[in-house]
Amino acid sequence: MGLLTDRVAVVTGAGRGIGRAIVERFVAEGARVVVNDLDAAPAEEARAACEAIRPGAAVTSVGSVTDAAYTDALMARAIDAFGALDVLVCNAGLTRDRVAHRMSDDEWQRVIDVNLTGTFHCVRSAAPHLRDVAKRELEERGEVSRVRKVVTFFSTAAIRGNPGQLNYAAAKMGNVGLARTLAQEWAPFRICVNAVAPGFIETRMTAEKAPGEAMGIPRALREAALDRIPFGRYGRPEDVAGVVLFLSSPLSDYVTGQELNVSGGLQIP
Repeated sequence: MGLLTDRVAVVTGAGRGIGRAIVERFVAEGARVVVNDLDAAPAEEARAACEAIRPGAAVTSVGSVTDAAYTDALMARAIDAFGALDVLVCNAGLTRDRVAHRMSDDEWQRVIDVNLTGTFHCVRSAAPHLRDVAKRELEERGEVSRVRKVVTFFSTAAIRGNPGQLNYAAAKMGNVGLARTLAQEWAPFRICVNAVAPGFIETRMTAEKAPGEAMGIPRALREAALDRIPFGRYGRPEDVAGVVLFLSSPLSDYVTGQELNVSGGLQIP
C-alpha cells in the first residue's frame, strides 16, 4: 500500500514543474488526483503521465485560480470524479519581475491575484469538502475518518527578500499568514495546514531569462544563487514533491501550522 492509498487530491498548477512532480508522486503512492492548470495541453500531458503510472488515477480541470467560481468547480471536479476530497495542494503561481519604482499596477496585481488570492479562493472553495465533511463526522461519530491536508506554497525568495520581486515576495509571505491562520481555524476538524518554501528549483520560472521573456532569472542571479546552496546544485521538482507527499500523508497527521524550506541548505540572511 502507498502512503496516499484511497486519498483524493486537487493540485493546482500541476501541468508542469513542481506541480507535475507532485501529481506523479501522489499517483505512485496510491492517490487519485485532479490536475489543474491554466493551459489544457500541459494539464493533459500530466494526466497522461499519471495514467501511465496507474490507469484511471487522474483527471484534468483547466482554469484560473483567480476565478472564485472556477475554484468551486475545481473542487466539485474531485467529488464528481472520485467521490471525495482529502488533500488540497495550492501550487499555482507566477512571476512578473520588475524593480519597485518601475512596477506597474498590472504586474503587482497579477502576481497577488494568482499567488495569494488564488490560494484563498482554493481553500474557501475546498471548505465544504474538507472542513464541513470533517465537522459532520465529528458530530456523528466523535472522530474523523481520516486527517485531511492542505499544503500551500511560499518561497525562500520571500523570506530573504529578492530585488525585482516585490510583488512575488509580498504574495508568498501572505501565504504564510494564511496557512498559520487556517491551521488554527481548522485544527478542531483534524485538518493539517502547512506551507512549503522551495529554494532555487529548476523550473521554467527559474530558467535563464531570455530577452523579452516575462518569466525566468538572469544568468548572473542564477549563478549567485548557486553559490549560496551548500548542496552545490539547484533543486529539482522531485525534491519538493517528496516533502509535499510527507505533509499530505498520515506521516504528518500531528503536524500543522508549520513552514518547511526545501532549499538544499540555502543561506538566508
